[in-house]
Amino acid sequence: MRINGHGHILPEPSQIPRFMKDKKLFWIDKEKKFMRQKDWSRPITDPSFFIKEKIEWMSKHNIDHGVMLCLSQLYCNGWEKQDCFDVIRFQNDFNASVQKDHPEKFTCGFVVQPLYIDHALKEIDRCVNELGLKLLCLPTHFLNTSGEWMSIAEKSVDPIFDLANKYGLALQIHPYDGEKMIALKNQYWRFHLVWMMAQCADTIHLFTLRDLPNKYPNLRTSFAHGGMLGIANYGRRVQGFDGRPDIFENLNDPRKTLGHKNLYFDTLVHDSHTLDLLKKRVGSSQIIMGLDDPFPLGEMEGVGTSYPGRVVEYAVEVGILSKKEEEDIWHKNILDWLRIDLKK
Repeated sequence: MRINGHGHILPEPSQIPRFMKDKKLFWIDKEKKFMRQKDWSRPITDPSFFIKEKIEWMSKHNIDHGVMLCLSQLYCNGWEKQDCFDVIRFQNDFNASVQKDHPEKFTCGFVVQPLYIDHALKEIDRCVNELGLKLLCLPTHFLNTSGEWMSIAEKSVDPIFDLANKYGLALQIHPYDGEKMIALKNQYWRFHLVWMMAQCADTIHLFTLRDLPNKYPNLRTSFAHGGMLGIANYGRRVQGFDGRPDIFENLNDPRKTLGHKNLYFDTLVHDSHTLDLLKKRVGSSQIIMGLDDPFPLGEMEGVGTSYPGRVVEYAVEVGILSKKEEEDIWHKNILDWLRIDLKK
């Protein structure tokens, strides 16, 4: 069985509540050519953004099951309270409907907004107990009440981790909103190609310094896009920890959680050399298949030499991964992360 641990799906235009378009929060053109949000738009580059075509695409590429994450555009960072509540409820209800209607094909995530902590805890209870969802999706960063960007690993978010740990949830942490955080001109796709990777690194830094993998032993966390710069700059974090102990008083050595059994990283690193480094750092057992379909930065056919599973297949071809490790990345490791039962 082949499972994709990082995919995305869109609702049909008619499924999106009218208020979301009226308030320019998020909508999709009737022709399904663009997704839109205020003055922002992004082309819908593949039909498999939608359920029927997604299932056909999965069949074409021998993918038996897909983990559908929440849309980054709907993390609701900086939104008015009621808009945030309404949109998050819509997204979580939509994802739950996809999972309920196609349990053999999809496991879906749900999202909460850490700025509104009391609502976030109620929404976790609702999604777990009423909707049957077991995967919590969180952004790497969020805006606090003072308008400061905070890592999701900050202490103020601990009540969310406490509850997620109680329920034994899987967690997926994904970057977004880099252009709002970094004072650089929005060009050259720099916030997707560079800064999203730095956002992952920043939260991995704090997540491990605070020893959250051990503090929350029932919580299994996957970092999107292989953690990328968070893996590449491991040595620098160790050097800094050793060189300036005055800065890291009462925090934990980065070495302590390297390769931790509850830390996972997806394969979407785009080249075999980076995948090799990821394996050497954390071990193949902590790597899960992640295609980020159908976005063009995912492993999509028709984008250069890409196709679903290309990096892992090439890693096997050149001896970076064994055939057994490849099989586990597609199946066993994802089930270990999610702790769900699927037909073999």
